[in-house]
Amino acid sequence: MNYLVSRRTNGNFLVRIEDTDRERLVPGAVENMLRGMTWVGISPDEGVMLDPGGEVMQKGNRGPYFQSERLPLYKKYAAELVLKGRAYRCFCLPERLQEMRKRQEELRQPPMYDRRCLGLSTEDAALKSKNGAPHVIRMKIPHERRITFTDEIRGELNFQGHTIDDQVLLKSDCFPTYHLAHVVDDHLMETDIVIRGEEWLSSLPKHLLLFEWLGWTPPRYAHVPLLLGKDRKKLSKRDGDVTVEEYMRKGYLPETMVNFLALLGWNPGTTQEIFTMEELIEQFSLERVQKAGAIFDLEKLDWLQGQWMRKIRLSDFASRILPLVAEKFLLAKSDPDFVKKARLIQERITFFHEAPDMMRFFYEEPRASAELIANEKQKIEKSQLSEIFMTLERVLGNVIEKEWTVTGLKAAVQSGLGNFSQGQLLWPLRAALTGLPYSPGAYEVAEALGKTKTMERLRRTARSIQ
Repeated sequence: MNYLVSRRTNGNFLVRIEDTDRERLVPGAVENMLRGMTWVGISPDEGVMLDPGGEVMQKGNRGPYFQSERLPLYKKYAAELVLKGRAYRCFCLPERLQEMRKRQEELRQPPMYDRRCLGLSTEDAALKSKNGAPHVIRMKIPHERRITFTDEIRGELNFQGHTIDDQVLLKSDCFPTYHLAHVVDDHLMETDIVIRGEEWLSSLPKHLLLFEWLGWTPPRYAHVPLLLGKDRKKLSKRDGDVTVEEYMRKGYLPETMVNFLALLGWNPGTTQEIFTMEELIEQFSLERVQKAGAIFDLEKLDWLQGQWMRKIRLSDFASRILPLVAEKFLLAKSDPDFVKKARLIQERITFFHEAPDMMRFFYEEPRASAELIANEKQKIEKSQLSEIFMTLERVLGNVIEKEWTVTGLKAAVQSGLGNFSQGQLLWPLRAALTGLPYSPGAYEVAEALGKTKTMERLRRTARSIQ
């Protein structure tokens, strides 16, 4: 959504790596994220990106764009806030804070710092710090204040100061928290809109106060709905595949993922569901982003994947599945009719890796049992099979080569039904040609196989079920 807004407004899309939580740092995560963005066609104008060789690089004159490389800046502004009386040093040890939270839970009180260190004099706090006592720097929230703001999605918001915790800004390791770092960087990098998840709503008043205290104008904020699982709980790593790499590995198309993600929380206001990136840039607006959580519906994702597979040009589709099919069936590599056969499965396929099994009947002789052919839905009984196959052999055997097309085959069958319905002939024909309960249409398969191969399979199946 950030990317769509930047493109729609002719703005710049900036990628900054917020890596100040050192305990949660995962090697290779930045590269994976950037590869995922490149895969779906999201290209940064500024910040951290991949060079043509796939290596991480930084581009722009407002860097560095890794927050871990900007520590002196955060330390400078944290000190300024302390000097202004807007923040204070806190020397409470983790054990004391843990005990405090435990007591608050027992009393069913909101988990907030009790401000013990706020009572330290400026001199005492400075002396402790000079002597090397570990400490953090916290915001001094004005409890009497009421903070108001108009969110781009949620409208006017109001926050009461006494409900806001004295947020840690600088940790004891001198790394900033997100709260300080993003405020400093959004100002210095001239960010004018931040689109982020609604879980940050409760932190918004802290950020607005920081902008005010540092004498800066805050950017516009738009808090988008959370992604929810089918149980309507926040999507998390416990729910399975939640990384772009997993969907790449499973064979989803980048167009599918862009289309799917854009529709999570955004309603175009029309019945259109298939969008290219260009169409999304043209039509997307924050005004149509919903407030309620967006369900991460894998069935919808697979449906979109199927729709995008159908949109691939046939020649491209065939060239992409040929190596997969040829790896399993060597005959496919030299098959002059491969594109024609590929066309039959494109309307039915969801992933490229399904192609070898879906095209198996073209390169291996199928085996259709009497149980498969005798179909209750088509009102076909086993006692009728012999006559059905005799009828099929007679009708199709009379079709000349130049009329061996879908149109010609359909006309021949319809005019030679005899005692049977069209369905009573087509189901056994398709089963005999493919050996499958589900496959492309019988006429299409017969045309692709040709008359000789079709007649051979009909005769062999008729013999095998007697």
